[in-house]
Amino acid sequence: MALRTAFGRKTGRLAPYRRLFEPAGSTAFTVGNLLARLPMGMFSVSAVIMIAGVRGSYALAGAVTAVGLLATALVAPWTARLVDRYGQARIAVPAAALAALGSIALLLCVRLDAPDWTLFAAYAATATTPNTGGMSRARWAHIHRGDPAALHTANSFEQAADELCFMLGPVLAALLCSALFSEAGTLAGVVLMMTGILVFAAQRSTEPPPAGRPAGSRSPLRAPGMLPLLTVFLATGAVFGALEVSTLALLDGPTAGLLLGLQAAGSCAAGLLYGTVPAARGLPGRLAICLAAMTALMTLPLFAARTGSAALLAVALLMAGAATAPTMVTGMTLVQRLTPPGSLNEGMTLAVTAILGGIAAGSAGAGWTAEHASPVTGYAIPVTAAAVALLLSLSARARAGRRATRHVVHRADGQP
Repeated sequence: MALRTAFGRKTGRLAPYRRLFEPAGSTAFTVGNLLARLPMGMFSVSAVIMIAGVRGSYALAGAVTAVGLLATALVAPWTARLVDRYGQARIAVPAAALAALGSIALLLCVRLDAPDWTLFAAYAATATTPNTGGMSRARWAHIHRGDPAALHTANSFEQAADELCFMLGPVLAALLCSALFSEAGTLAGVVLMMTGILVFAAQRSTEPPPAGRPAGSRSPLRAPGMLPLLTVFLATGAVFGALEVSTLALLDGPTAGLLLGLQAAGSCAAGLLYGTVPAARGLPGRLAICLAAMTALMTLPLFAARTGSAALLAVALLMAGAATAPTMVTGMTLVQRLTPPGSLNEGMTLAVTAILGGIAAGSAGAGWTAEHASPVTGYAIPVTAAAVALLLSLSARARAGRRATRHVVHRADGQP
C-alpha cells in the first residue's frame, strides 16, 4: 500500500506531462525534433576539433565558428519568417539540407587542404539551420492553444530538452572525433539533423497552418515590449557564455566538461520540475523573480572558485544551473505572448539570436578577464550580467506600468 501511495504521488507530479503528450502525433514530432536538435550541440565542437586537428590551429577553428555564429544570428530570423509564412515542412527540410551541404563542404575543405577562406564560406552556409526548438514550441502552442497550463508545461519540457541536447551533444561529438576520426562528429551531426528534420516534418497533423502574407503584418521587433525583452535575453546569454569560458579557463578540459555538464543537468532537472508548477498569470513579475534568483545563485560559483575546490565549484554550478531553466521558460512564454499572430517562429528565433549574441559577448569578456586578470575574476561577469538582466526586466516592467496608467488616464479624460 505504501509503495502504491508513493507511486501515485510520483505519477501525480507527472500528470501535466502525461496530459501534454495526449494529442495524437505529439510524441512522434518530439522524437524527430530531439534527433534534429541534438546536433546543435555537436556542430561547433566537431568543427573546432576537426579544424584544429587537421590544420593545427585553434585560432583558425575559433574564428571559423565565430563567423558561423554571426551568420546564424543574421540568417536565422529570416529563415523563421519563411517558416511562419509558408509552413514548417515546406521550409525546414530544404533549409536543413542546405545547412547539411555546408557542413559537408566544410569537411571536404578541411580534408582537401583548401584555402582558409573556404572554411569560413562553408561554415557560413550552415546558418540556414532551422530553429528546431522554436518550431517545436510553435507546435505545442498550436496544439494547446487556449490552455496556459499546458503551454507552461510544454515550454518547461522544451527548455529541459535544450539543456539535455547541449549537455550530450558536445560529449557525443568529442567521443566520436576521438574514438573514430576527426570528421566523425560532423558526419554524425549531419545524419542526425536530416533524419530528425524529415521525421519531424512528416508529422503534418500537428503542424501549425502557414500564416501566408497577412494584411498589416509586422515584425515581432515592433511589438510593444519585445525589444526590452530581447535586451534581457542578451544579458542572460552573457551569463551562459561567461560561466562556460570561466570554467574552461579555470580547470582542465575533462574536469571542466564534467562540471559544465552538472550545470546543464541542474537546469534540465529544474526545467522538468518547473513544468509541474502552476503557470504564472503575471509573467513579467515571475520573470523578475527568476532573474533575482539567478543573480543570487550566480554568486555561488564566484565564491566557490575562490576556495580552489573543484568539488565546491561542482555543487555551486549545479545549484546555479537550477535558476537557468525557470528564467528561460518564463522568458520564452512571454515572447510567445508578445509575438503577433503568424510570427511565432520568428519571434522565438529573435530571442534565440539575442541569447547567442549575449553568449558571444560573455565568452569574449570572460576570456579577456581570464587572460588579463584571472579565471576566478571571470566568475564575476555572470553575476554582473544576471544583475543587468534583472534591472532591464524591472525597468521594462515599470515602463509598461506607466504606459498602462497613462492609457487609463486618457480614457478617463475622454481622450483617444
